Amino acid sequence: MKILFLGDVVGRPGRDALEKYLPRLRSEYDLSFVVVNGENAAHGFGITAQISHEFFEMGVDCITTGNHIWDQREVKSFLEKEPRLIRPANYPKSAPGKGYAIVENDRGEKICVINVMMRLFMQPLDNPFAAVEEILGEVSLMRDVDAIMVDVHGEATSEKQAMGYFCDGYASLVVGTHTHVPTADYRILPGGTAYQTDAGMCGCYDSIIGMDKDIALEKMIEQVPGERLRPAEGEGSVCGIVVDVNADTGLADAVQPIRIGGEFKT
Repeated sequence: MKILFLGDVVGRPGRDALEKYLPRLRSEYDLSFVVVNGENAAHGFGITAQISHEFFEMGVDCITTGNHIWDQREVKSFLEKEPRLIRPANYPKSAPGKGYAIVENDRGEKICVINVMMRLFMQPLDNPFAAVEEILGEVSLMRDVDAIMVDVHGEATSEKQAMGYFCDGYASLVVGTHTHVPTADYRILPGGTAYQTDAGMCGCYDSIIGMDKDIALEKMIEQVPGERLRPAEGEGSVCGIVVDVNADTGLADAVQPIRIGGEFKT
């Protein structure tokens, strides 16, 4: 079984790149599941029902999010109706939607996708480790599902690495999102869980984390309110990770990064 995870989709360039390259990736890797972080898909801020449906029509099986999940007002009601769009599990339980989803493909294979948000330099949400532990207590590899993946949305590399080791041996993949820069530390941890600190983004890399670099630079240099950030308008790339999951254990046999299109020139 092969799982593709793609990092934060940023605006139109990210959506266009996803539409362009996902069919190629599905064919090349014979993918069982595709999971995408979509929290910046709506012009860089949040996601809408329409964009979610577009992703599903492209072949995305589940959409994770993060701190921008509430940026589009309509998403609150949509989360209640669409279980394949999830928000971080450590938001209060009264928040709309759920922090994990179980998806089944046409081969009868099942994956549990968990979304959690870390706390260093982020919102002071509930304990992310406790949230993940609770879900892993309900859903187990090879008992309930064939694979488990965790999207760790966070700023600090230390917290993401800690979550990787916390889940080692219990999840097929733990992968970080939010910082929009692909890291080089993709590997299989000692217990058999594939890991990468940040998958990178799907968007224009001639930018500052997907946003127009001139606007971002002005804000950083002048330190005064100015034009609102907006996605860069160049050609988009897709970045993420592919994991080959062992059918007998649900753990990772192999892992490799995905970086194609746009600035990556492949």
